[in-house]
Amino acid sequence: MFTINKHIVRAGLVLAVAAMAGCTSTPTYPPAPKQTGSYDWNYLIGPGDSVNVFVWRNPEVSTSVTVRPDGKITTPLVEDLPASGKTPTQLARDIEKSLATYIKEPIVTVIVGGFIGPYSEQIRVVGEAAKPQALPYRQKMTMLDLMIAVGGITDFADGNKASIVRFVDGKQRQFQVRLEDLIKDGDISANVDMLPGDILIIPESWF
Repeated sequence: MFTINKHIVRAGLVLAVAAMAGCTSTPTYPPAPKQTGSYDWNYLIGPGDSVNVFVWRNPEVSTSVTVRPDGKITTPLVEDLPASGKTPTQLARDIEKSLATYIKEPIVTVIVGGFIGPYSEQIRVVGEAAKPQALPYRQKMTMLDLMIAVGGITDFADGNKASIVRFVDGKQRQFQVRLEDLIKDGDISANVDMLPGDILIIPESWF
């Protein structure tokens, strides 16, 4: 009986050590670029955004609408026009083309409100953030701006093992960031630029 118990205990210790090793081994990623360089970015309309359509000298077809979940809008004389993923200027030109059937040389201006943007442009924060959420990207947004928006990290976060998932030249890449150094130690060298579509993953600390 004693021999059997000894083997069971030994097997249990081996499994425990293996489990701990698996938990503490974290993939190593290259550090995120501190600066992304010159980035030409224009806001793209997304579902939930409010769109004010002004048609010069034609108030009867000027209107305010909300972009539907399918990314389209309907305005007077224009039905089911795709809006999501376009700049306000691009949408204005598309509305002009549709209205040209009814109005001679229409001049359209589109003013956007709400600023939700398409999902592909939003920044997502998952894991051990105080308030995990998806946020619209803002020009020249940094990691520090993002941390302020989500309320920082929890007491259980392993901030220096956090990573950013980012598409670079059409390929998905992952970069390591040092959130704990940035937030708790005030190390500004740990601050990095964010890009539209970034996903910040904050793992839980095992100790």
